[in-house]
Amino acid sequence: MRKYPLVWFYLLAFSMAWLGWIPAVIGSRGIAPFDHPYFQFLLILPALAPALAAVIVTDAAYDRARVRALLSALIQWRVGLVWYVIALLAPIFLLFSGQFLTKVLGFSAARVEPQGNLFPLAISAFVMSLFSNPWEEVGWRGFALPHLQKRYSALAATLIVGVLWGLWHLPLFFWVGNPMSEYPFLPWFVATAAEAFIYTWLYNSTKGSLLPVALFHIVLNMFGVMVTAVSVTALAILYVLAALVLVLVFGGAHLSHQKRVCSG
Repeated sequence: MRKYPLVWFYLLAFSMAWLGWIPAVIGSRGIAPFDHPYFQFLLILPALAPALAAVIVTDAAYDRARVRALLSALIQWRVGLVWYVIALLAPIFLLFSGQFLTKVLGFSAARVEPQGNLFPLAISAFVMSLFSNPWEEVGWRGFALPHLQKRYSALAATLIVGVLWGLWHLPLFFWVGNPMSEYPFLPWFVATAAEAFIYTWLYNSTKGSLLPVALFHIVLNMFGVMVTAVSVTALAILYVLAALVLVLVFGGAHLSHQKRVCSG
């Protein structure tokens, strides 16, 4: 693992997550025994897979001190108030902008208006995001991104992370009844790869803190279930525009006024 830490990381992150998702995909099509509810327990694996992969590889290839540093980035809170404001408000702005763009351009949105009280829906989305998104960020931004940034520019590293991050979610598009199975894959994939530029900007600008990055991810997923009638294509356009602005303003070398965070 010391020789090829990134290869091992992605092999573990994909295999553990897909071990949880693929039985759910098969079960959603009524194929026994995977349609039994006890297979739902495997869904804990995708929630933890990126962090588990990062910890396993870091522990095997480096040492326990590096593992502690990896996880402590989640509570690296001295980053400046402005980054918390951006992490909390930018996702909401992007979603409502996507809703507006969907209406203006006449795009169709896969999702329908939720019925009844939005509060339980918001709480459920928040809890699910809280227990999964930070662990995703430990892997994608805490481990993979700084390893890649040691060898490549922030722009190139972000493209690699974004593309693999998108492919990691692939089984969800075959899961009957899962909201993502209704999304057109190509626009969603483009949106995900472009969205990664925002995460890199936050990560490098806060000198490797995962807290604003995780907050951005949590708020985006939480409000994503409440702000309806948003086309995936509209979001893809917005994320691509955001990525272009970040590259033009901050440059592809670091995607930040700070130097890109490197490790490995």
